[in-house]
This record gives sequence, C-alpha cells and structure tokens, in this order.
Amino acid sequence: MAASKASSLFFLLFAELAGLSLWFTSAAVLPEMMREAAIPTVRQALLSSGVQAGFVVGALFFSISGIPDRYDPRRVLALSAVLASAFNLSLVVLPPGGDAAILARVATGALLAGVYPVGMKIAVGWGTKDRGFIVGLFIGALVFGNSIPFLAAFLGGPHWRATVAAVSAVACLGGFAVLAAGLGPHHARSLRFEPRAIRLAWTDRRIRAAYLGYLGHMWELYVMWAWAGVATLASYSRAMAPDQAARLAALTAFLGIAVGAVTCIAAGAVADRIGKAEVAVAAMAVSGLCAVLTAVTFGGPVWITFAVVLVWGISVAPDSGQFSALVADYAPPQSVGSLLAFQTALGFALTAVTVQLAPLAAGLFGWPVVLAATALGPAVGILAMLPLRRSARRS
Repeated sequence: MAASKASSLFFLLFAELAGLSLWFTSAAVLPEMMREAAIPTVRQALLSSGVQAGFVVGALFFSISGIPDRYDPRRVLALSAVLASAFNLSLVVLPPGGDAAILARVATGALLAGVYPVGMKIAVGWGTKDRGFIVGLFIGALVFGNSIPFLAAFLGGPHWRATVAAVSAVACLGGFAVLAAGLGPHHARSLRFEPRAIRLAWTDRRIRAAYLGYLGHMWELYVMWAWAGVATLASYSRAMAPDQAARLAALTAFLGIAVGAVTCIAAGAVADRIGKAEVAVAAMAVSGLCAVLTAVTFGGPVWITFAVVLVWGISVAPDSGQFSALVADYAPPQSVGSLLAFQTALGFALTAVTVQLAPLAAGLFGWPVVLAATALGPAVGILAMLPLRRSARRS
C-alpha cells in the first residue's frame, strides 16, 4: 500500500530534523571540549567550517552526477544519514580539535549533502499549489534539527561525549525512518545525467535571481547560527559570572535557532498566498535590522541582547525555504534535484568562508563589528528579490 502524503512528509521531516542535528555538534560542545584540551582559534573554526566545506564537495558531487534525479532519493538520503552519523560519532574517540576530528567533520558535511538537498527534492514532489508550505515545513524541521545539539549540550552539561553520541544516534534513526516515506505525484526522475541542467542557474534570470538572494541570505545565516553562542557568551560575560554566562549563552543559541522553525512553517503558508519573493524580502529586512541591533546592544543589559537574538532567530530562517521553492517553481521537474544541490553548494561554499573568518575577525575587530557586517547579506538579497516581486505581480 502506497504511503500517504501526510505519513510520507512526517517520516521525511523526522529524517531531516534528525540528520541535520549533526551540523552544529562540534559548535555546541566546543566550550566543554576546550576544558579538556587547548584548541587554537583556527582549529575551533575548522570544526564548524569543515562541515560547510565538506557539504560543498558533497553537493557538487550530487549536482554534477545527477544522483538525486537518477536514483531513488530515499535510499540516497538514508545511506547518507547513516554514514554521516558514524563519522560524527567518531568525535568521541578522536583527540579534540585534531586533524582526524576536523576530517571527520568534513566527511560529515559531505554526507549531509545527501540529506538536505535530496530531502528537498522529495518534499517538492508532494505539491505545487502548497509547495511554499511544504518547503516551509521542511526548512522548519531543518532549523529545529540544527538547534538540537545546543539543547543537548545545555542539558548534558560537561558530558560532551554523551551529547555527541546521543545526537549521532538520533541522526542514524532518521536515516532509517525516511525509507518509510513515499514519493509524491510530482516527483520526476531523469534517466540520464544532463549537465546542461546546471546552466539554467545562469541562463534563466528567475533562477539566477533566486540563487543570488539565497547567497545573500547564507552570508548572514550560518554566522549567526554557528557563533551566536560564542558571541553572546562574550556579551553576557561582561555582566555575569562565567558559568552563568556560559549556560545562558547555550540556551540563547538553542532558542535563537529553534524559534526559526516555527516561522519557517508560517512563512511557507503565507508565501503560497502573497508570494515567495515577498516573504523573503520581509524576512531579510527584519533579520538585517536585528543583526545591527545585536551589535549595538552587545555588552549591554543581558535581557535586551537575549531578546534581540531571539527576534533575529525568528526572522533569519524563514526566507531560506522560499529561495528553494522558487528554484523548484522555475526549474524543469527532472532537473530540480541537481539545481537545488548546486544552489546549496554555492551557498555553503560562501558559508565555509564566513564561518571560518567570523571568529578570526572578531579577534581583530570585536564581535559587534562582525555581527553588524552580517547585515550586508540581507541587503544584497533584498535587491536580488525585487525583480521577482515585480514579475510575480505582472504574471
């Protein structure tokens, strides 16, 4: 008996939530790892940016090979999630911050390229008229999954190896769960690899605009997600005892990411009514303002910074799904998987640089300057989306 739309989306969303929980595992447990071993600043950053770099390699592989469009994407996602969880689990036995640990994070990122864009291809196959809402659900699961390691770290305290093991087990379970999902009526399969499909990222002005908006969004998003805990720790430490500041910073990072899951779902529903580009522009306007306000309030009253970061988290994520939904709308159905993989490859190539440079720049100029600079991404993204808003009104 074929799986229903509701049950298929349930298993897919759980798999995505579970798999993407691997992303920030090292960032979540980094303070506790550093109590055990002195990890240089560059290597601290590499534990996070290595995931971004690995994801780029993996996304390019899936995009160029056309694997998500040629084979059953559920099996691709399941195998990727299980292998990624195994590499993540290796952190419990590897020297903290060592070469092997960094390579394990790179491998984890490469395999997550078989989870995120491949899962997106499965999701968009389940609808057209409600595609914005479906993608919103999907991105909401992704966002909440990214927050899980910070919650686990908050609850687990100094036992960082137990946190890593728990997150890895959840991701492995998610990999098996997706096999229970079905493929939607709008799922399309390519019988052979078509490298010309990638050219649409440049030759189709609508897809090109969605790509550019996505890059502006990614400039901001992963710096906020990866370093919110570290940045707020530096801010809170000016007014609180170190242990209290560390606990509140971990909670801030969890909530600052998790609250975006709800707005992703709401934004998806609204986008189906008023337009995906309109929702993206509104979200980027608010998130860019919050980035500046976080810099302005840095080191001030703790409750103000905490509140601003929560609003930033609410607004920084919901536009993500709309860029993907726009690409799915404009792309030929048989090329959606490759174009989404290529989109994410470009976006995460950018984040590999920004996530790595953020703490280094903070050491030179301070976190307020870095936080304010993230607002440049939404500004570029808004400009890219304006033509899509105008074209949507004319159509």
